[in-house]
Amino acid sequence: MDRTIFESEHDAYRASVRTFLQKEVVPHYDDWDRDGIVPRELFTQVAELGAFAAVPEEYGGAGISDFRYNAVLLEEAAALGVGPAILGPTLQADVCMPYLLDLTTEEQKRRWLPGVATGETILAIAMTEPGTGSDLSGIRTRAVRDGDDYVINGAKTFITNGINADLVITAVRTGDHPHRGISLILIETGSPGFERGRNLDKVGQHAQDTAELFFTDVRVPAANILGEEGAGFVGLTNNLPQERLSLAVSAVASARAALDWTVAYVRERRAFGQAIGEFQATRFRLAELVTEVDITQTYVDRAILELNAGHLGAVDAAKAKLWATELQGRVVDACLQMHGGYGYMREYPIGRAFADARVTRIYGGTSEIMKEIIGRSLKLG
Repeated sequence: MDRTIFESEHDAYRASVRTFLQKEVVPHYDDWDRDGIVPRELFTQVAELGAFAAVPEEYGGAGISDFRYNAVLLEEAAALGVGPAILGPTLQADVCMPYLLDLTTEEQKRRWLPGVATGETILAIAMTEPGTGSDLSGIRTRAVRDGDDYVINGAKTFITNGINADLVITAVRTGDHPHRGISLILIETGSPGFERGRNLDKVGQHAQDTAELFFTDVRVPAANILGEEGAGFVGLTNNLPQERLSLAVSAVASARAALDWTVAYVRERRAFGQAIGEFQATRFRLAELVTEVDITQTYVDRAILELNAGHLGAVDAAKAKLWATELQGRVVDACLQMHGGYGYMREYPIGRAFADARVTRIYGGTSEIMKEIIGRSLKLG
């Protein structure tokens, strides 16, 4: 079934993205995977490609807000098996930028957006804490107003772009109410008292820097608050649908890539005198998986259009994230099994995809939290 959400300009962009990734990312991916981080230059390169085009023209961007372009970058990176390398730039485009576009004052836009548009300024968002994961109401990092500043103390963990970041959108507690006591403050990483912890040693997603962050009496100008004090929970809630859709797009694209690699493999790999793809068990399992991927793609494509129209709600985004990431896990596991022992070797892309996929059911809200969001919408009690 043909996909119908893309137009000719998206197809042209896809060709440009594929060429860029093949030339600038694929040859270096093993080094970045080993180093645990991508070079800062990658952000300026993807900026030239158009990844941060949603920044308005008056601040150095192109003023193009169309999530279909974001989806193209995610899909092409997955198809080439280099998704973790572009996770940092896509986090900036898909997750962080909406906060700077929607919640900032004119002065803040002029101060921050030009660097974001060129990729010279790298963004991160810090919500998760050592003792608090998906439950945002439980954060403890505190910001206390002191004259024209906030003084911040606390810690964050599992922060994507944590090593590379220049600016960190930080969820802090400015009051005691579980929700109305949360604010968002943008912290410059060169501020006294700000400290990066280690680049965390993860099971997968090795090319992406993921760090601990520590705040010890970090003094931040009150002019760095995003939106009103106490409105942080609302800001986070409003932007989570796009973040979760981004993860769903990447998950279904990764599942499709795993199937493509596996179909090619089972056509060539022989056992008991025939290609293993000729065994009924192999054909039937692949038939099930490709059907699930195609059906999931249809839902995710509809969600992309809903987001562009401003209609994608939290429940539908949770459904997309839940189903697509759970499907990704099933697909890469089954495809690795079909590769046999070779699938467990990191030199094969399916082995890396298997390790990279596990976290997608955790970050951006666990599968259990997605089920809770969907379940509450049913108003069962």
